[in-house]
Amino acid sequence: MERFWRTSGSLVTPRSRSPVRYKSTVGAMLASELGWKFYDADDFHPEENRVKMGKGMPLTDQDRRPWLCNLHDILLRDTASGQRVVLACSALKKMYRDILIRGEDSVPPKCGESKEGKLAKVQLLVVHLSGSFKVISERLCKRQGHFMPPELLQSQFDTLEPPTAPENFIQVSVDKKLSEVITTVMETLKMK
Repeated sequence: MERFWRTSGSLVTPRSRSPVRYKSTVGAMLASELGWKFYDADDFHPEENRVKMGKGMPLTDQDRRPWLCNLHDILLRDTASGQRVVLACSALKKMYRDILIRGEDSVPPKCGESKEGKLAKVQLLVVHLSGSFKVISERLCKRQGHFMPPELLQSQFDTLEPPTAPENFIQVSVDKKLSEVITTVMETLKMK
């Protein structure tokens, strides 16, 4: 979860192929290590999205757009004030990552102001946490208290568009120890 080595930057750890709590744990640990603000995007899902996922129904692009636009606005607000941010987010598609960067400029005008306005862009570095379906499924089955049931994992894999150039990203395997994941990201940040 593409814009953050600068004073007005943020880091996104998209779920991609990692379980929800893993991405949140990585994100929280990175934020703590860096002294940055941390947000878990799942906390910002509207109730209707939570209910839909709770019933085992995958979200559509239309379901996600307002949620992603809201996250963009939060990132923009914080980075504009000089606050650096780590966002743990299910930014599964390039389009979703584009919305986090550009907000309403990435989607039809329903989301926010008209496209005629000034481009409100956030700098973003995506930390793509990747792992096999088997590993992620085993972890999800152990998770408790989350609104997304493990049965939706296949839809996440089906939706996934891993980041590619020219996106600003690094890929880290969830097979690594948590401390190794954090070290890898921290070393990458030092080089940026």
